[in-house]
Amino acid sequence: MLNTLSGRFLILTTVFVMLAEVLIFVPSIARFREDYLRDHLERAQIASLALLADDMLEVDLERELLQNAEVFNVVLRRDEVRQLMLSSPIPKPVAETYDLRASGPLTLIGDALTQLFVADNRIIRVIGAPVRDAGLLIEITMETKPLRTAMVDYGLRILVLSAVISIFTAILLFIAVRVFLVTPIKGVVGNMKRYAAAPEDARSIIRPHAVLRELREAEEALSSLQTELTHALKQKERLAQLGGAVARVSHDLRNILTSAQLFTDRIETSEDPLVRRMAPKLVNSITRAVSLCESTLAFGRAEEPAPTLTMVRLISVAQDVLDSESITYPEGAVTLACDIPPDLTLRADPEQLFRVILNLVRNSGQAIAATGQPGTVTVSAREGDKAWTITVADTGPGLPPKAREHLFKAFQGGTRKGGSGLGLVIAAELIRGHGGTLDLEHSDSTGTRFRITLPKDDGTI
Repeated sequence: MLNTLSGRFLILTTVFVMLAEVLIFVPSIARFREDYLRDHLERAQIASLALLADDMLEVDLERELLQNAEVFNVVLRRDEVRQLMLSSPIPKPVAETYDLRASGPLTLIGDALTQLFVADNRIIRVIGAPVRDAGLLIEITMETKPLRTAMVDYGLRILVLSAVISIFTAILLFIAVRVFLVTPIKGVVGNMKRYAAAPEDARSIIRPHAVLRELREAEEALSSLQTELTHALKQKERLAQLGGAVARVSHDLRNILTSAQLFTDRIETSEDPLVRRMAPKLVNSITRAVSLCESTLAFGRAEEPAPTLTMVRLISVAQDVLDSESITYPEGAVTLACDIPPDLTLRADPEQLFRVILNLVRNSGQAIAATGQPGTVTVSAREGDKAWTITVADTGPGLPPKAREHLFKAFQGGTRKGGSGLGLVIAAELIRGHGGTLDLEHSDSTGTRFRITLPKDDGTI
């Protein structure tokens, strides 16, 4: 609680109210002492009136009058004559004399504090003016113990009352701060957390509604900042999508152009003079195109367009992939095999499915070729009750641990030097667009096998 704004405000309020009460307490206790002494002067004057009415008082009656007035002696000066009106034995010498007629505020405060902190029972003389002009002055002699007891009792009551007032005031201020300040601030903080979780969602932008002017200005500034940031994020997202789209297209286009580049190598061996003359230009153009595609692979990811689903004869798509890849490797280095029923048809986007199988076959072929040992890449498929399954398996060295760990992460799952790691990422996303999955089924020193699963249902209820 001490670390919260409202908690610290509560403590500070209590301390400040108590400090104010202490500042009030000092003059209050001085005022109480003055009233106490004047009250005893007045009671002593009333007691002396009995003597004025009857010059001779019995000793018992005089003692009773002095006890009621809580004094030892009463001296009244009338017409310049100082007269001892009532008297009794004084147990101690007079220690101090206080004249209330000429005492200022500071003197009264100093005398009160001295009286409060001196515990000894002393005899003091108090001088004051009689009430109703009944003489020039009145003087009494009294003990300080009853006075100090009364002052301590009064002080304790004042302190208790001050504590109650300060606590009650602090609680009210605590509630007020919670309602008018802390709660709105928490609302702003909560909005900031919600906005941080989804900054692209315009619904999370704060709507200023605070009553306090300063807090409303903060909300308006935050709203303006969030609005600008959301627009900037959307703009950056569009740029990222554009860059990602270019990267994806470039990746697959590079594969296609590489195959075309291999075909041009064959064309260069033609005996036709025209072909031999045009082939180098074609090779240069394709080489530049491949280089351009590779340079764009640094762009970020983006969502692929939704697939156009039709019933596709799978063997024709797979055979196109194998035909385009068959000339990539030296004879006997990589064997490409197809084990797909001729009549197997499935629901897919033929162009996207071609790209997926091409990526998987090319990765497998490159892995085998890198070993320098002959190997086989096999594309197979089967039809189940609920899904079609396509498998691309090879007899290569298997994926390294780091590649398996970051298999479907862009720019992290590459298995060869210079690879971007986009191939499997693109393939997996294209299959997800079909409602299916692309999984690594097996990978070790005996080879690697990927499984594509495409559901038969069309996703409708």
